Amino acid sequence: MAFVGDGRLVAAPEVRAYLDAVFTPGTRLGVRRGDPLTFVEVVEMARVTSIRVPSGRLVVDTPWLEDGEPRELAVRIPPGAYGVDAAWTEAPYEFMGEHFSGREVAATRLCVREGTVAVWEMGIAAGDDIARLRQGDEVGFNTDTSMGSFGDATAWPALTAPFRRFWEPSTSSL
Repeated sequence: MAFVGDGRLVAAPEVRAYLDAVFTPGTRLGVRRGDPLTFVEVVEMARVTSIRVPSGRLVVDTPWLEDGEPRELAVRIPPGAYGVDAAWTEAPYEFMGEHFSGREVAATRLCVREGTVAVWEMGIAAGDDIARLRQGDEVGFNTDTSMGSFGDATAWPALTAPFRRFWEPSTSSL
Protein backbone atom coordinates (compact mmCIF):
# COMPACT_ATOMS: atom_id res chain seq x y z
CA MET A 1 0.00 0.00 0.00
CA ALA A 2 1.23 3.47 -0.75
CA PHE A 3 2.25 5.75 2.09
CA VAL A 4 -0.35 8.50 2.16
CA GLY A 5 1.88 10.84 4.12
CA ASP A 6 -0.75 11.91 6.63
CA GLY A 7 0.56 11.77 10.19
CA ARG A 8 -2.86 10.74 11.50
CA LEU A 9 -2.45 7.38 9.75
CA VAL A 10 1.08 6.56 10.89
CA ALA A 11 1.43 4.25 13.90
CA ALA A 12 2.57 5.93 17.09
CA PRO A 13 6.14 5.06 18.15
CA GLU A 14 4.98 2.57 20.82
CA VAL A 15 2.61 0.88 18.35
CA ARG A 16 5.34 0.70 15.70
CA ALA A 17 7.74 -0.80 18.25
CA TYR A 18 5.17 -3.48 19.12
CA LEU A 19 4.38 -4.27 15.46
CA ASP A 20 8.08 -4.54 14.63
CA ALA A 21 8.66 -6.73 17.72
CA VAL A 22 5.74 -9.12 17.19
CA PHE A 23 7.27 -10.19 13.84
CA THR A 24 10.78 -10.68 15.29
CA PRO A 25 11.52 -14.16 16.71
CA GLY A 26 13.20 -14.05 20.11
CA THR A 27 11.46 -10.87 21.19
CA ARG A 28 9.82 -10.82 24.60
CA LEU A 29 6.52 -8.98 24.33
CA GLY A 30 5.63 -8.94 28.01
CA VAL A 31 4.58 -11.42 30.66
CA ARG A 32 1.69 -13.85 30.93
CA ARG A 33 -1.31 -12.31 32.64
CA GLY A 34 -1.31 -13.23 36.30
CA ASP A 35 2.21 -14.74 36.06
CA PRO A 36 4.88 -12.01 36.05
CA LEU A 37 7.66 -14.59 35.84
CA THR A 38 6.56 -16.14 32.53
CA PHE A 39 7.45 -14.20 29.40
CA VAL A 40 5.37 -14.12 26.23
CA GLU A 41 8.04 -14.67 23.59
CA VAL A 42 7.88 -14.62 19.80
CA VAL A 43 9.09 -18.09 18.83
CA GLU A 44 8.37 -18.29 15.11
CA MET A 45 7.53 -16.10 12.15
CA ALA A 46 6.67 -17.81 8.87
CA ARG A 47 4.96 -17.34 5.54
CA VAL A 48 1.86 -19.49 6.04
CA THR A 49 -0.04 -18.98 2.80
CA SER A 50 -0.72 -16.59 0.00
CA ILE A 51 -3.93 -15.01 -1.13
CA ARG A 52 -4.96 -13.81 -4.56
CA VAL A 53 -6.35 -10.33 -4.96
CA PRO A 54 -7.20 -10.29 -8.68
CA SER A 55 -9.23 -7.08 -8.51
CA GLY A 56 -6.69 -5.11 -6.46
CA ARG A 57 -9.55 -4.27 -4.07
CA LEU A 58 -8.78 -5.51 -0.57
CA VAL A 59 -11.21 -6.17 2.28
CA VAL A 60 -9.87 -6.34 5.83
CA ASP A 61 -12.72 -7.36 8.10
CA THR A 62 -14.24 -10.20 10.08
CA PRO A 63 -15.91 -12.94 8.04
CA TRP A 64 -18.64 -13.34 10.66
CA LEU A 65 -21.93 -11.54 10.28
CA GLU A 66 -21.66 -7.97 11.43
CA ASP A 67 -23.68 -4.86 10.80
CA GLY A 68 -22.80 -2.98 7.64
CA GLU A 69 -20.79 -3.67 4.54
CA PRO A 70 -17.37 -5.32 4.52
CA ARG A 71 -14.50 -2.92 5.23
CA GLU A 72 -12.90 -2.43 1.81
CA LEU A 73 -9.72 -0.40 1.97
CA ALA A 74 -9.63 2.87 0.04
CA VAL A 75 -6.11 2.32 -1.30
CA ARG A 76 -5.89 -0.25 -4.10
CA ILE A 77 -3.03 -2.70 -4.48
CA PRO A 78 -1.74 -4.11 -7.75
CA PRO A 79 -3.72 -7.26 -8.70
CA GLY A 80 -1.77 -10.38 -7.80
CA ALA A 81 -0.92 -12.93 -5.15
CA TYR A 82 0.41 -11.81 -1.78
CA GLY A 83 2.06 -13.70 1.04
CA VAL A 84 0.56 -13.91 4.50
CA ASP A 85 2.96 -14.08 7.44
CA ALA A 86 2.05 -15.30 10.91
CA ALA A 87 3.91 -14.77 14.17
CA TRP A 88 3.62 -17.34 16.97
CA THR A 89 4.25 -16.67 20.61
CA GLU A 90 4.68 -19.03 23.55
CA ALA A 91 4.12 -18.45 27.23
CA PRO A 92 4.08 -21.81 29.05
CA TYR A 93 1.50 -22.37 31.76
CA GLU A 94 0.06 -25.04 34.01
CA PHE A 95 -3.63 -25.81 34.37
CA MET A 96 -4.97 -28.45 36.75
CA GLY A 97 -1.57 -30.13 36.93
CA GLU A 98 -1.11 -30.29 33.14
CA HIS A 99 1.58 -28.23 31.37
CA PHE A 100 0.91 -26.35 28.12
CA SER A 101 3.21 -24.47 25.74
CA GLY A 102 0.86 -21.50 25.50
CA ARG A 103 1.61 -21.35 21.77
CA GLU A 104 -0.67 -18.93 19.93
CA VAL A 105 -0.75 -16.96 16.71
CA ALA A 106 -0.14 -13.43 17.92
CA ALA A 107 -0.40 -11.58 14.62
CA THR A 108 -0.74 -11.97 10.88
CA ARG A 109 0.19 -9.59 8.11
CA LEU A 110 -0.43 -9.39 4.40
CA CYS A 111 2.81 -8.60 2.60
CA VAL A 112 1.98 -6.29 -0.29
CA ARG A 113 5.67 -5.85 -1.07
CA GLU A 114 8.87 -7.59 -0.05
CA GLY A 115 11.41 -6.07 2.28
CA THR A 116 11.42 -4.39 5.65
CA VAL A 117 8.37 -2.44 6.73
CA ALA A 118 9.20 1.25 6.33
CA VAL A 119 6.00 2.67 7.83
CA TRP A 120 3.12 1.06 9.71
CA GLU A 121 0.02 2.93 8.62
CA MET A 122 -3.68 2.39 9.29
CA GLY A 123 -5.66 1.18 6.30
CA ILE A 124 -8.48 3.62 5.69
CA ALA A 125 -11.70 2.09 4.39
CA ALA A 126 -13.57 3.60 1.49
CA GLY A 127 -16.19 5.06 3.86
CA ASP A 128 -13.79 6.40 6.50
CA ASP A 129 -13.42 10.18 6.72
CA ILE A 130 -9.76 10.99 7.27
CA ALA A 131 -10.69 14.60 8.03
CA ARG A 132 -12.33 13.39 11.26
CA LEU A 133 -9.19 11.64 12.53
CA ARG A 134 -7.07 13.26 15.18
CA GLN A 135 -3.58 12.23 16.24
CA GLY A 136 -3.92 9.05 18.31
CA ASP A 137 -7.25 7.94 16.82
CA GLU A 138 -7.41 4.41 15.42
CA VAL A 139 -9.73 3.04 12.76
CA GLY A 140 -10.61 -0.59 12.21
CA PHE A 141 -13.47 -3.02 12.30
CA ASN A 142 -15.53 -4.20 15.21
CA THR A 143 -15.64 -7.86 16.09
CA ASP A 144 -16.49 -9.85 19.15
CA THR A 145 -14.91 -12.96 17.62
CA SER A 146 -11.31 -11.65 17.61
CA MET A 147 -11.07 -12.84 14.02
CA GLY A 148 -9.93 -10.71 11.12
CA SER A 149 -9.46 -11.70 7.49
CA PHE A 150 -7.96 -10.44 4.25
CA GLY A 151 -9.76 -11.06 0.96
CA ASP A 152 -10.45 -9.79 -2.52
CA ALA A 153 -13.48 -7.48 -2.39
CA THR A 154 -15.10 -9.06 -5.43
CA ALA A 155 -14.81 -12.53 -3.89
CA TRP A 156 -15.77 -11.52 -0.32
CA PRO A 157 -19.36 -12.86 -0.51
CA ALA A 158 -18.13 -16.29 -1.67
CA LEU A 159 -15.20 -16.35 0.79
CA THR A 160 -17.42 -15.55 3.76
CA ALA A 161 -20.42 -17.68 2.72
CA PRO A 162 -19.49 -20.59 5.06
CA PHE A 163 -19.51 -18.19 8.02
CA ARG A 164 -22.89 -16.73 7.03
CA ARG A 165 -24.34 -20.23 6.54
CA PHE A 166 -23.17 -21.19 10.02
CA TRP A 167 -25.33 -18.43 11.51
CA GLU A 168 -28.40 -19.05 9.33
CA PRO A 169 -31.23 -20.82 11.09
CA SER A 170 -31.54 -24.46 10.18
CA THR A 171 -34.08 -25.09 7.43
CA SER A 172 -34.29 -28.80 8.13
CA SER A 173 -37.30 -30.12 9.98
CA LEU A 174 -37.07 -32.53 12.84
